[in-house]
Amino acid sequence: MNHYHIPLPDVATVTPELTMSDTWDVEAVSSLVRSKSNHDETPAFLFLGKKEAELLKKHLADVFGAESVSTLNDTYYMGLDVVEIDCESFLYAGGRKAVRTLQDPISRRPAWRDRESDGLWQLRL
Repeated sequence: MNHYHIPLPDVATVTPELTMSDTWDVEAVSSLVRSKSNHDETPAFLFLGKKEAELLKKHLADVFGAESVSTLNDTYYMGLDVVEIDCESFLYAGGRKAVRTLQDPISRRPAWRDRESDGLWQLRL
């Protein structure tokens, strides 16, 4: 189990955001993450109870092979750090992290025909 210095959800007072049946629902988790994301922030953690943790392990084992998923420690799913909660059934996306936008190499190029750096961008034979 991952140990963090953040307050974990109190499963007695925080209601789960999703309920899984007998299989991991990729679309439902994806929709949950999207619904809790905006342009500047996104959830940082995916809190799972024992049932959901086992369903995720089975799902990942089906995709990547059983030998690659022995534990969920240090596992990220859809960009969220997976944290197992010591309760029977629970699923909650929480915490906040800033969204980092990738820098496009094209945006770092000098303006077209910039005289000072134009020579750096020309291929001379």
